[in-house]
Amino acid sequence: MNSHYTRMQQNIESFFKKSVPASSVHLPPPAFGDDLVVWGKQHCVQQTSKHRAIESVTRKRSYGQFHLEFGQSDFLMRTCSECGMKYSPGDQGDEKAHMEFHKNYTHGIRFKGWCNERILNVQGLDDFGRIIFVQNCDPPAKINKVKDIVKMMEIDLGYGWIYHKLCKVYLFVAAHKIVGCLVAEPIKEAFRVVSSLEKFEHSGPIKKEARTRVEPSPLPFGNIILKRELVKKDASVKKNDMSVGKPNGATFCEEKAIPVTCGIRAIWVAPYHRRKHIATRLLEAARFSFSGNGVLDRHQLAFSQATEIGKALAFSYMGDHLLVYKSNEDRRQLG
Repeated sequence: MNSHYTRMQQNIESFFKKSVPASSVHLPPPAFGDDLVVWGKQHCVQQTSKHRAIESVTRKRSYGQFHLEFGQSDFLMRTCSECGMKYSPGDQGDEKAHMEFHKNYTHGIRFKGWCNERILNVQGLDDFGRIIFVQNCDPPAKINKVKDIVKMMEIDLGYGWIYHKLCKVYLFVAAHKIVGCLVAEPIKEAFRVVSSLEKFEHSGPIKKEARTRVEPSPLPFGNIILKRELVKKDASVKKNDMSVGKPNGATFCEEKAIPVTCGIRAIWVAPYHRRKHIATRLLEAARFSFSGNGVLDRHQLAFSQATEIGKALAFSYMGDHLLVYKSNEDRRQLG
């Protein structure tokens, strides 16, 4: 009786016992023979599929930016047409750096101010801004800020010549930003600019535009004969292009030097703040404070090499008595 009960219990337990798949049963490897080779292959396949499943779950997807090259010139680097900075489109770091630099160039460099500032009182400033005077003997923090401004100026005016140790710098500050800068240096002589009209008056009379009429020759066009007329123009100089205040073209100077005191080495205003008379106020500040012996006359100012915009400013400020000078190459060093 007891044996019969025990046999029925074993059958019930075997019926409800979970079945184990054959692939999960770990059988010991055979001792030798072909069975050992088959066991090794099966075991290797099982382990490989298991590892691949784990890797597919734990592997993270990488999202990369891809670009298509079709021979474009700015495939890797792009140059901003306004601020001149080169950056890589699609790169978040590059684009962020470009946006920051572009904003500083167009609107001015952020400036919190200094404890001890040499603020110059210039007529017409009112509440629009202030002008700070900086010399080479000032603390390094001020000189470093000047060098940051010079880097912005070099985009428009060229690299490696603007600032040296003998320069005096005037910074125009408005709305917590440095939006303008003038760099002046002591000089001894300059030369007066001669207008193109005066130059040609010394060389001889101005040729008037003349036209030589050539006898017309027939031009057959099917059954129709057309007549043509050729007009030949002689080389001439238009009087309108020889005005004193015209900044374009070559600059002619008198051979005789004129003694002057202050040389305007470079002047720059952020593009967003131009045509607000900031450059004129910087020139006035230099004229009132450059010399310790009093206010300089406008005829005591001379301009260095200038862009077309700079020439227009110089003619507007100086009028007919514009003086220019050549910077000393031996002093072109960054302080």
